[in-house]
Amino acid sequence: MFEQLISMVFTTSFGYSIIRITSPILFAALAAVVAEKAGVSNIGLEGIMGISALFGVLFAYWTNNWLVGVLGALVVGAFLGLIMGFFALKLKTDIILAGIAINLMGGGGTIFLLYLFTGLKGNTASLTTPAMLTPRINIPLVQDIPVLGPILSGHSILTYVAFLLVLLVWVLLYKTATGLRIRAVGENPNAADSVGVSVLKIQYIALAISGALSGLGGAYMSMYYSQSWNTGIIAGRGFIALAAQAMGQGEPVGAMLSSLLFGFASALGNKMEGMPGFSSYLVAAIPYAVTIIGLVLYAAATIKRIKKTRK
Repeated sequence: MFEQLISMVFTTSFGYSIIRITSPILFAALAAVVAEKAGVSNIGLEGIMGISALFGVLFAYWTNNWLVGVLGALVVGAFLGLIMGFFALKLKTDIILAGIAINLMGGGGTIFLLYLFTGLKGNTASLTTPAMLTPRINIPLVQDIPVLGPILSGHSILTYVAFLLVLLVWVLLYKTATGLRIRAVGENPNAADSVGVSVLKIQYIALAISGALSGLGGAYMSMYYSQSWNTGIIAGRGFIALAAQAMGQGEPVGAMLSSLLFGFASALGNKMEGMPGFSSYLVAAIPYAVTIIGLVLYAAATIKRIKKTRK
């Protein structure tokens, strides 16, 4: 059984699955990175992804165009980020509670919205057409490389956008004036305010970007991964992304590596589910167990680092 598991892991299909599963987590992890850099925690990633996933499908259905659906999901995500900012920054609501409210709306409110707009209950599978789904891209030359070709080529266009965004978010944070302001506000808002930086404006911008990135993750889930919207479609990926952001030290590249780890764990669980000798309940818990273990290791490393600085 162990030999079967090892042989399964070292296959191109398994490598393809890792990247496929990693992408929505990566979108949300980058969203968490941007928000955290500005000193605001976006706990509402799960809800934003769920709501954006629904509207992505609806916009694509109404226009019969996947690109409109993706852009619609992005705009809805950014709007929800701004709504969270309004309650937390303007009305002085605890941002954690604002995020929880978004998550609750993403869980139950989407079912009502689906019924309101379509009359359907539970999923949008009956609405799906090929024009609504994001296209797969075969990369010239890369697709012909042995081993790597089948792993790296043939993914949704949003998969490549997710990994490209790692670079773009890094450039935004470390090579632009806006990124400098975001980091300054996150590190010391009083000092940033003293030199003329509008703390509220920057935090609104960071939450809007965070929401937009989460919206792309939602679009990926409904317009490629599941090929429709259904209840529970996000399945904790927003919370896993928060763990990826923490384990990645709040940096884009670190968040990507942590997301790949969770993608590996989820892919492993999916493959093991169909193998004899493994309990389906135990296998389903693998991604979440890895999340807990990762956070424990991160917390231990953080405590150790703090103790060293105090000596």
